[in-house]
Amino acid sequence: MKEKEFLPLLSEKLGIAEINDIQKRMLASATEKRDIILLSPTGSGKTVAFILPLLKMLRPTTGRVQAVVIAPSRELVMQIAGVMRQLAPQHRVVALYGGHKVEDETNSLAVVPDIVVATPGRLLDHAKRCNIDLMPVRILVLDEFDKSLELGFEAEMKKILDRLKNLSRIILTSATRAEVLPEFLKLDNPIEINNLKENRNLRTRIRVNRVDSDGKDKLETLLTLLRNITEGEKPERTIIFVNHRESAERTAQYLRKAGVDAVLYHGALDQRERETAIALFNNGSRPILVATDLAARGLDIADVRNVIHYHQPLTPEAYTHRNGRTARVDADGDVYLLIGPEESVQDFVNIDRTTHLDTSLRPQLGSGQDTLYISAGRREKLSRGDILGFITKECAIPGAAVGKIEVYDHYALVAVSREYAREVVKLSQTKKIKGEKRKVSLVK
Repeated sequence: MKEKEFLPLLSEKLGIAEINDIQKRMLASATEKRDIILLSPTGSGKTVAFILPLLKMLRPTTGRVQAVVIAPSRELVMQIAGVMRQLAPQHRVVALYGGHKVEDETNSLAVVPDIVVATPGRLLDHAKRCNIDLMPVRILVLDEFDKSLELGFEAEMKKILDRLKNLSRIILTSATRAEVLPEFLKLDNPIEINNLKENRNLRTRIRVNRVDSDGKDKLETLLTLLRNITEGEKPERTIIFVNHRESAERTAQYLRKAGVDAVLYHGALDQRERETAIALFNNGSRPILVATDLAARGLDIADVRNVIHYHQPLTPEAYTHRNGRTARVDADGDVYLLIGPEESVQDFVNIDRTTHLDTSLRPQLGSGQDTLYISAGRREKLSRGDILGFITKECAIPGAAVGKIEVYDHYALVAVSREYAREVVKLSQTKKIKGEKRKVSLVK
């Protein structure tokens, strides 16, 4: 497929009217039969950039695995697989990652997929169990490969590479340049597509604000800052970064008690809790996300207006990735650093201005929305249309009151205006969804 042939699909499925420069360059590179290293900042369309040449390299379904995409986190795996399914409807895509039932994955591999998107450990586990044959794989993508090495997946990736005997193309992607590439990759005269200069352009769209706190405990200052940057009926989407899980929990608890619709995200949460946290943030029912650096990359999060560094990041790389969550594509964004009385600003931080807070402001920091949990998902053949029909027809709730609907393997989450949410829960006790009684409850 050529560029113009991809555009209708991109427009229909992802709302992309025109592919950007790195996507054009990646698509052109598909014909050169060389390995590719793509260096591009977070939020630059990197996922679509590597999917386009991959689709161009794919053959019609062969009954064998043609391509493997490896990513360092389950969230990134789910994101990539979701985009892949939309752009390659004629090919079977399977996602493999920890945190859910192995049996579901084993069943999904019963019909051999064309494309596998996986975390390193789960892919290797299935290969050892002989649930998947990696021998025929021709194309390998290592997304955020530097992060995989940083997280200690190098040994697992080497074992996977040892099983890929028929590779003809390797694509590496990263938001930062690695000093040395592992020898086991054995790249063949790779093309380097370097778009990291976009980081400099990104800096022109971000305003970095210093906010001074009177005390070491910056929670009151944080709450005042949220009140100062909130305009309109609800807060704009904001991520608050902290350096430790305990700090994240304490901060989220403080904000919730103050009436802020905040949600918590860190590595000690289980898979369901992490999925739910990102869903609540994305669907607008919890527009404030309190997170560790786990949320700084590899998540499908759109339209983040503000990034707040409650704790200063420990490295320049962490600072870059945190800030990269805002001002994505062509949008602007604000970054705030809370500085305590005995703190010095890190050398790699360039402040644009000092923001002085108005302590008299008292806007509401609630979203006006709640999220409903439904105890069935795609494996129970439940679709977004089924859920929307149940809420609007069976429960007689206005369609305008229903927000984003996310359907997972065995459950679904749907944003609903707060004034109607409890009514849906109550009515669900006597009504059926697609002919079946399902548990419907409020996500706390």
